[in-house]
Amino acid sequence: MVVVDIHCHATPYWYEPIEILMTQMDLNGVDKAVMIQIAGWFDNTYPLECMARYPGRLSVVVVVDTAQSDAPDRLEEWTQQGAEGIRLRPNTRSPGSDSLAIWRKASDLGVPVSCAGTLGQFADPEFEAVIQEVPGLTIIIEHLAGVGRESGDEDAESSYRRVLGLSKYANTYMKVPGLGEIAKRAMPIKTPFPFDDAPPLIELAIGAFGGDRLMWGSDFPPSAGREGYANTLKLPMDNVSFPSQVAKDMIFGGTAASIWKFGE
Repeated sequence: MVVVDIHCHATPYWYEPIEILMTQMDLNGVDKAVMIQIAGWFDNTYPLECMARYPGRLSVVVVVDTAQSDAPDRLEEWTQQGAEGIRLRPNTRSPGSDSLAIWRKASDLGVPVSCAGTLGQFADPEFEAVIQEVPGLTIIIEHLAGVGRESGDEDAESSYRRVLGLSKYANTYMKVPGLGEIAKRAMPIKTPFPFDDAPPLIELAIGAFGGDRLMWGSDFPPSAGREGYANTLKLPMDNVSFPSQVAKDMIFGGTAASIWKFGE
């Protein structure tokens, strides 16, 4: 099975440089990874340089300044340099006559959207309207739609179920995180399972999307402050109930490998 980490960060300005990520990948049997640019940083030179340094192992999701009218042009320029995706928010809108210009540009270029937002934003009918408007665009909901322990949504259960209902749209995918995003750490820490409990949020996502539209992402290096890189992979692999080995293989690599080119 090819293991792919669909959500990690590496920058020389914040978090860790690429060498730390590659070391963690090698130590834990992760074959490929998608570098997600950090929010608000529009110079995507570094991740693209990293992609060139490690051919076949990395893909890059860029960020552009969507408040500017030339954002679609900037996206096209980055894709010409090797970018394979763009990061948007559910409520991202373009200036000018077409408020969905940046979404349509991504669709035209054939690059997926990695979508970062809150549970409430994903559950908002306005986000569903975007999905309907660009049916040919692959939209990947990050961080299990933000349903973790600190979602801030007083009605999180019903909101999450509304988001899971978006699985009826074939162009919609979701990222599965490590358990540290959704489970409470035991105090004092215990082994081999370091959490007090783990709600079946991932199992609910599997029931809605199936293995072929879910992808695992470590959220490295923020996950280092939760369970650590190795555990973001090992704990869900060992403790989540999967309907089949095929579904498990798709979530931890197969689905991502069908979407991302990794520079090849």
